[in-house]
Amino acid sequence: AATTLSFRNITALAPMVRVGTLPMRLLALDYGADVVYCEELIDIKMAQCQRVVNEVLETVDFVAPDDRVMFRTCEREKDRVVFQMGTADPDRALTVARLVEKDVAAVDVNMGCPKEYSTKGGMGAALLSDPDKIEAILKKLVTGVSIPVTCKIRILPSLEETISLVQRIENTGVAAVAVHGRLKDERPRHPVHCDYIRAVARAVSIPVIANGGSLDLVKTNADIEVFRKAAGASSVMLARAAMWNVSVFSSRGPLPVESVMEEYLKYAIRYDNHAFNTKYCLCQMLRDKVESPLGKQLQAAQTNTEIRSELYRQTQERLQARRDALQSGGQEEQLVMDGDVTTMAVKFERREYPPHITPKMFLLEWSRKEKVEQPLYQTVQRAQDRGFQSIVTVAKKQYRSSLWEKSKKFAEQAAAIVCLRVLGVPEGRIGEEDSGLVCKRKREGKTNGAVEEEGSKKRHVIDLQREAESAAKGDQHRAEQPVGEQEL
Repeated sequence: AATTLSFRNITALAPMVRVGTLPMRLLALDYGADVVYCEELIDIKMAQCQRVVNEVLETVDFVAPDDRVMFRTCEREKDRVVFQMGTADPDRALTVARLVEKDVAAVDVNMGCPKEYSTKGGMGAALLSDPDKIEAILKKLVTGVSIPVTCKIRILPSLEETISLVQRIENTGVAAVAVHGRLKDERPRHPVHCDYIRAVARAVSIPVIANGGSLDLVKTNADIEVFRKAAGASSVMLARAAMWNVSVFSSRGPLPVESVMEEYLKYAIRYDNHAFNTKYCLCQMLRDKVESPLGKQLQAAQTNTEIRSELYRQTQERLQARRDALQSGGQEEQLVMDGDVTTMAVKFERREYPPHITPKMFLLEWSRKEKVEQPLYQTVQRAQDRGFQSIVTVAKKQYRSSLWEKSKKFAEQAAAIVCLRVLGVPEGRIGEEDSGLVCKRKREGKTNGAVEEEGSKKRHVIDLQREAESAAKGDQHRAEQPVGEQEL
C-alpha cells in the first residue's frame, strides 16, 4: 500500500489557476518540490466528469460532458499530487473527492481565493465567514475518503479569530492547513503577515504550511528556509516564485529561465497540454522579457506547433506509434451493443485495400443494390487526444468501431467495416473474392474510387442534407467538436 502523504517539513507548489496543470506540476517535482497542488477545480464541473484512462498519453483524465479535460494526472505524481477543489457544499465535495481519490495523494478545499468566480458561489474566501460550513465540508470529507484532507485559508482580521478558526479546522481531523498570510482584501503587493502564521503554528499540532512569501521573501532556493523560519511553520508553499521560475525548488535554483521554459515545453507537448495554457505559463515565466524577440514570437503563437514545431512533430509521431500499437494489440473482433449501436474493435488499415477501393464504397454500393437509404455518417472528435469516432446508420441500424481514429475519413471507414462485417458483406480487402458489388472498372482503378464515391453521394445530396440537419439537431450535445455529419 502507498504510504500516506506527509505535510511536515515539505516544500509545495501552491494551487494556481491556469498555472498548476500537469506540465508545471511534473516540472516542480523534477526540480525538488515534495508536494504539488493542482489548480482549483470547481465541484459542480468536476461532479459531471467521467474518469477516462488515456492509454495513448498514459494519463488518467477527468473529462466533462463537453469533452474538455478538466483534470489530467499520471503515475509519476500519484503519491505527490493534491487535488484542490472549490466547493460550498459538503455532499458535492464528497462526490468529487470520491471520484478522484484513487488517483491523487490528498484532497484540499480552497478557503482562501478572493476572486469573484470563486467567492460568488460561496466558495474560496467566502467560506471564511461561515465556519459552520467549513466544519461540515471538512468533516464530511475526512470521514468519507481514505486519503488525507487539507484546506487552505487566508488570515482573518484579528489574530484571535484566525487562531479560533484554525483550531476548529484542526478538530475536523484534517492532515494539515495551509495559511496564506494575507487578509482576503489584501493583494500580493501587501506584505505577508508572518506573525499571524507563526501564532497559528504555535496554537495547533497539525502541520501548518506557510504561503504568501513570494514577493518579499523568496527569490532563491535558500530563501525558502528563511521564510519557513520567519513564519514559524512546518512547511512552505510557493505560488508566484514558482510560476516565475519553478526551478526555485532546486538546491541549485533558480536556473536560467530559458532552460526552465524548454523543460516545461517538453512536458506540455508530451501531455498534450492546451496551447493557450502552455502559452500563458510561458509568458508568466518571461515576465518583463515578454517584449523580447522570444516573447513576441510566443505571443504570436496560436498552436503547440507554432510554439515549438520540431519537438511537437517528434512527439506526435511517438504518440501516433503508441496509438497504433495499442489499437493493433490483438483485440478480438467481438460484437458489443452500446445502447442501440452495434460496436466492434476495428481499425481501418489503408494498406489492406486496393488503392481505389474502400469499405465505404462497398457499403454505398450494397445499400443501392438493396434499395435502402444511403449510409449516413455522424462523426465526433474528443478533446483529450483529438481522436475521431464515427457512427454509420444503414437501414435504420447504427454501427461504429469502439476504437478512435486519427482522422474523420478513417473513422468513417472503420464504421463502414463494422457494418459490412455484421451484415456479412465483403468489404473490398486485398485477396478477397470478387463480390461483384463494385464493378471491375472501379476495382482496377480505371476511375478514381473516391470521385466515384463522392459522385454517387451527390446524387442523393438533398435527402442526405435533410437527414444530416435533423441528426445534427438531435446530436449537438455529443461532442465539443462535431465534425460534420456527412462528407458531401
